[in-house]
Amino acid sequence: MASGDDDDPIIEEIDVYLAKSLAEKLYLFQYPVRPSTMTYDDVNHLAAKIKPKQQRVELEMAINTVSPNYCRSKGEQIALNVDGATYEESNTYSVKMMDKQTFSSIQATTNTSRYAAAVFRKGELHVTPLTGILQMRPSFSYLDKADNKTREREAANEGGDSSQDEAEDEAKAITVRFARPESEQARQRRIQSYEFLQKKQAEEPWVHLQYHGVKDGRSEHERQYLFCQSVDASQNSELVKTPKEYLAMLMPPLAEEKVVKPVGPSTVFSMAQLRTLPLGDQIKALMKNVKIMPFANLMGLLASGTDSTSVLRCIQQVALLVQGNWVVKSDVLYPKNTCSPHSGVPAEVLCRGRDFVMWRFTLERSVMRKEIASIIKLPPEDVKEFLEQVAAPRINRGWEFLLPTDADFIKKHPDVAHRQHMLWLGIQSKLEKVFNFSKEDFMPKNSSQPEPVHVSGEQRLKMAQQRAQDNHSSLQRDLDARRAESGFHIKQEPVYDGEVEAMDTSSPSPSSSSIPNGSLNGYPGAASPGFDHANGTGGGTASAELQDFVSKTFRKHFVLTLNELKRLFNLHLASMPAGRSVFHSISDHMLQDAVLLSRCKQILVPFPAQSTAASDEQKVFGLWETGEDFDKHRRLLYDVFSKNYRVRRNVVQARLAQELGDVPKADVDRLLTECCSSHGGMWYLKGTIQS
Repeated sequence: MASGDDDDPIIEEIDVYLAKSLAEKLYLFQYPVRPSTMTYDDVNHLAAKIKPKQQRVELEMAINTVSPNYCRSKGEQIALNVDGATYEESNTYSVKMMDKQTFSSIQATTNTSRYAAAVFRKGELHVTPLTGILQMRPSFSYLDKADNKTREREAANEGGDSSQDEAEDEAKAITVRFARPESEQARQRRIQSYEFLQKKQAEEPWVHLQYHGVKDGRSEHERQYLFCQSVDASQNSELVKTPKEYLAMLMPPLAEEKVVKPVGPSTVFSMAQLRTLPLGDQIKALMKNVKIMPFANLMGLLASGTDSTSVLRCIQQVALLVQGNWVVKSDVLYPKNTCSPHSGVPAEVLCRGRDFVMWRFTLERSVMRKEIASIIKLPPEDVKEFLEQVAAPRINRGWEFLLPTDADFIKKHPDVAHRQHMLWLGIQSKLEKVFNFSKEDFMPKNSSQPEPVHVSGEQRLKMAQQRAQDNHSSLQRDLDARRAESGFHIKQEPVYDGEVEAMDTSSPSPSSSSIPNGSLNGYPGAASPGFDHANGTGGGTASAELQDFVSKTFRKHFVLTLNELKRLFNLHLASMPAGRSVFHSISDHMLQDAVLLSRCKQILVPFPAQSTAASDEQKVFGLWETGEDFDKHRRLLYDVFSKNYRVRRNVVQARLAQELGDVPKADVDRLLTECCSSHGGMWYLKGTIQS
């Protein structure tokens, strides 16, 4: 011990004193968005206020508007957006210019017991405990005020004089509901909700303060309280400890530190918390929160090495299989003795209605909300909640199932799929008795065979192609008769015969009958069967439907490769109800003819010789004429890409400026967004990006 003292001698002893005068009032402010060399000491502080319980502070500081770094026009624009053109006392900026900014605080830590402010003077160290450590960051609440002003102006513009507004409203029946007594569980959820916490925080009033600068006399007076007022050791018992007590304070015994858990909803789990539960409870918690999930995603959320057989056994207890995906059971979401948070409907009734919605999705991809509501007869809020859990609204198509059919799972686990199918048959029989309907009521009227429970888009396409094969002979007779009436012969193209798929999206062989890349605008030398070039129209309903599909598709996408157009066409076929398709056999030539008759042209993009994009499937077509002035911009863009398959933005801007003069940036952005995609700083026509 003595040798240790000789090696490390004591140089100086410093007395430490605990100052208590500011123990409950001392805060440390941090400014993380500004370097320490640029302080706010010399900035004019206009106002200050605090909420002591929440430890929230707001400071208003003046902005130097005469600084060469201040943009006056931007400051005036911000003030105009926030306050409008009127002069009112409640305006945020009194001089019609953004001349101040607000700093709002957030707590850097919730536990300040280990932090203190220390002052060293005359060989004495005076320590004052900190009440809070706050980070001051700029507040952008003025942007919210500007948004509110904008919405008010829009509402005022839309709410003009209207005879409909003045008309007397018709008498309507209203439903009066009485609130049920709040249960303890519901009260706990409400107390822990975000809205409740926000409301409680808003209830605490602001305490307005007066700011004093660093060199102010009052500040100097307050700084004296950082020193202990009494240096008598007997009155500072906190720092008078025996060596044993002091050692215990320096090295306390091992104990679990009590972590302050963030306040949040009781249903929210971290992944670490989740994996402490049994497997069945993990799956139940996940499905209850997610509502719908493919099996592969579920396995990815569980711990690595989890046995899939055990997961399958557990998932069937809390979820049902719909189109190859798992959807949480209704009685898990709505347990017994509970009711709807929207309408107060009992859980048993909710479960029946939701089971009907899920059963409908086992039959088809989309359902109509009005049809569902007319059968289950539940309030609109509950019906919407059922649909939002498993579907998404689509324009003119009702509510479409959220996930694609998981055919891989059905193929890998046929026993599970069969068991679930039998379970749905049992649920169907119960629903038929409750809601008084028959399954045939929801089947296509012109279908002689019932549609399978799980029908994917690919299966629908194969069914349509099978029907085309069955009707091949009758189609051939119609074509021959049409040729005889026209008085001239048309070279016949291969028609889908069940072995070669005319709309195959795989890359064609060099001997493919598709149009060679490089022909004038991609126009074929021979017409397609079923297409009448004498009058420029399609030969029948299929051609008219095809023309309509192509026109609408290019109006939406503007630029498409042949391969992408075929993919979209296949999706269009798959979305059509089985037995209602008018498309029996569509070849590549027929599709390209429809493109060229839709005011589109082929863009001869000079792909590199070794590029895979130079294949016949990647022929590029662009919308040429819509009747808008913006057609000139698109044509110039196509001309740029006819010289190089990838360009930079400034090249496009220069070409537009050369032909059209000064083109606004918004027009260039629109042009590139509609027709191109970006990769690695270069712009490519859609579908032609080189990997």
